Amino acid sequence: MADKKFIKYFSVFIIWLFSISGMTGILSPEFSDWFLSMSPINLLLTFIIILVNIEDFKWHIVIAVAIPFLLGFIAEALGVNYGLIFGNYSYGENLGQKVFGVPIIICVNWALLTMSTADIARLFFKNIIVTSLIGALLMTGLDLVIEVSAPRFDFWEFENGFVPLQNYIGWLCTAFIAHLGYQYFKINTSKLISIHVFVSIVVFFTVFLFF
Repeated sequence: MADKKFIKYFSVFIIWLFSISGMTGILSPEFSDWFLSMSPINLLLTFIIILVNIEDFKWHIVIAVAIPFLLGFIAEALGVNYGLIFGNYSYGENLGQKVFGVPIIICVNWALLTMSTADIARLFFKNIIVTSLIGALLMTGLDLVIEVSAPRFDFWEFENGFVPLQNYIGWLCTAFIAHLGYQYFKINTSKLISIHVFVSIVVFFTVFLFF
């Protein structure tokens, strides 16, 4: 029990270490490019932190996590290649290796955000429809903040530099379906870790609305 508690609090420390060092590094003219290039590593390690803190790891967790991962990939591939769901946009070079124009780490991000927002939603409600909608709204709200910095960080950019309403509708619908699939399996993740992951991401991108 003591070991689990240590891992949990150490995980919280690492989450905020990544977030604060990332903000500081990107705001530094000398190191900005390097820190941005490390974004995929940061997201992957954050995803691993969530997995490590799952209370009882069973085989169905793989299926549950695969749902937002694969759904995210399909939606993003349709968007990047055909302008469907989110609109016309393309990915830059700071999110790593791509398949059909979609960085693999973006699929990890879909899983990571679905897991963390599901935990937050389930703090207040139990009905899967309600919690899926709340989770989807949280993810869409976060995307609204991220879109401001995405072109600056060379993550992605929409055609003509304008983010269409279609993008947010697409995010809400895709995230809702991802939540329905993921939450069906009732994965026992750590709510403490999920809250810190989500809040740290919100804080990270909110800072760059002003700097």
